[in-house]
Amino acid sequence: MTKASYVILVHGAWADGSSWSKVIPLLLDGGLRATAVQLPLTSLTDDVATVKRAIALEDGPIILVGHSYGGVVITQAGGDSKVAGLVYIAAFAPDVGQSVGSLGANVEPAPLGSEVRPDSQGFLKLTESGVKNDFAQDLTPTEKSILFAAQAPTAAAVFGANVSVASWKDKPSWYLVATADRAIPPSLERAMAKAINAKTVEITSSHVAMLARPKEAANLILEAAGRGSPSKFGTEDRLTR
Repeated sequence: MTKASYVILVHGAWADGSSWSKVIPLLLDGGLRATAVQLPLTSLTDDVATVKRAIALEDGPIILVGHSYGGVVITQAGGDSKVAGLVYIAAFAPDVGQSVGSLGANVEPAPLGSEVRPDSQGFLKLTESGVKNDFAQDLTPTEKSILFAAQAPTAAAVFGANVSVASWKDKPSWYLVATADRAIPPSLERAMAKAINAKTVEITSSHVAMLARPKEAANLILEAAGRGSPSKFGTEDRLTR
């Protein structure tokens, strides 16, 4: 396994780099340097360009980590020779020609889907109920309120954008399945993890696993970077191939 020294953290829709605020200190303690990018969430092209700029600023080897829609972004951006591995945290992991929309087309819609609201400019936001009951139901009331207040409007177009690169085909990958996810069906997460042949951990968590279970998310990232193993998981959690 290639030992990486640097991690680039990629948030998902309706979020920003602060999604990783609980994970970053744990990665630093583990000897990694980290950057949490700020996606514009205006198009897949713009979001991938943001990650590629972050990659260009650092020497390899680099681990790319994506949450939710961020998994699409790292899949497209991860072909760079500096990237040594990919970590998906309750994230979409598309193949070439696939998008968020196509991956979810053949599964029962997740509860969060009914809590998305469009504006007149083609951007989407989550209702307060959606954030508190379906996006981050296991966080504290204060954390839920902050997420709702700070959510980043996301262009609807990003969910229909197909990737043209599937970097997991050439790079090792890891996947964290959130078994209480109400934004992406856990069954879809398992199917995507299997499709990309990821080393997979299942934990009891909402969609925002990096905030609800930061130690477990950090452990998986540290393992991907060759700096640890996900051995310190709770008894209700499960590690598979």
